[in-house]
Amino acid sequence: LATAADVSVDVIRKLEQGRRQTASIGTLQRIARVLDVDVAELLGRSRPVPSGGDDQARVWAIRDALTSVDDLLGELDDADAPDLPELGRSVSYAWGAYWAGRYGLLAAMLPRLLTEARAATHQAAAPGDGRAADLAAQVHQLAAGTLLRLGAADLGHVAARESLRWAARAPDPLRTAAMRSTLVYVLIRQGRFLDAERVAVASAETFQPHGEATTPQLSVYGGLLLRGATAAAREGRAGAAAALLGEAGEVAGRTGVDRTDYEVVFGPSNWVMQSADVAVVGEDYPSAVAVARRMPPGSVLPLAARSRHLTDVAHAQVRLGNDRAAEAALLSLERGAPDWTAHHLLPRMLVGELLTRRRPSAPLRELAGRLGVTAGTTMLRPSEE
Repeated sequence: LATAADVSVDVIRKLEQGRRQTASIGTLQRIARVLDVDVAELLGRSRPVPSGGDDQARVWAIRDALTSVDDLLGELDDADAPDLPELGRSVSYAWGAYWAGRYGLLAAMLPRLLTEARAATHQAAAPGDGRAADLAAQVHQLAAGTLLRLGAADLGHVAARESLRWAARAPDPLRTAAMRSTLVYVLIRQGRFLDAERVAVASAETFQPHGEATTPQLSVYGGLLLRGATAAAREGRAGAAAALLGEAGEVAGRTGVDRTDYEVVFGPSNWVMQSADVAVVGEDYPSAVAVARRMPPGSVLPLAARSRHLTDVAHAQVRLGNDRAAEAALLSLERGAPDWTAHHLLPRMLVGELLTRRRPSAPLRELAGRLGVTAGTTMLRPSEE
């Protein structure tokens, strides 16, 4: 196993014995690929969806709405369709929940939202009426992201491909570019890093702006470059990752500020966040901490993105032995995004690692209690909402 995954025997031994809970992301992903499992299963989760009854039922409800056969049975009911302004307001509200990390709320909303989007496209006045298709694309994009957070990556892939199908009918080609960015993220979460990099690079080439580019064009293009960089890093292609980061940095300099266009977050802050991620994946922890210090003051990253960045910072600090700095990052993470923390494995791994160190602090022990983590735990489960 060590040879096939290109890691040391000592790392495998420590992981088997539960003595090293915080192996690098890249190490865990290489081992998971050799064993043909995802990282969640490798860390002790026996099922691809959360074991909590509510979350599991929500995943199945999203699945049923996503893969509905009502059109084949002639049972598609236009009465389910809200008017498009109302559907647009619902989609905007759902995006707010997504970026706030409120995945439980989203999981409860999505079955109905998928049904309404489906009915709206069926009821659209003419095939050229692209507004309904645009909203349907966004609803499926939301479903893809939420399913990933709930541990259902394969269903997330189905949702992402559906979002692309609807985006092709929408009037704005940048919507398709944004959906490709989501698909790249799904491929990364599935461990298909080379596929993810190739799709990101090909999409960036397709949508590369020329001449007097608009800021949204630059933002979506830069987002694709960053997706490609994170995929390349996970594939062990450090040179390709660095080149893509460099190009994305130039684009971020042109935008000048943080933006969210077509639900793609891009700008100087996101470049710092993704650069830290690439450094962590490459096990260059000093560089991860150093680049994180370059986060612009007053960064307006969405909560979900800030949470991911704090997790990367905590991971790097743990590996460097800076326990108090790691603890501070984890406490800040949980205070700001308890629901996000509940649906992600790595923060629990980090807390479990810190508990094995000498004399863990009272705040850390209290955090562990809230997360249901004990010293050396590798059985990581999302908290009940």
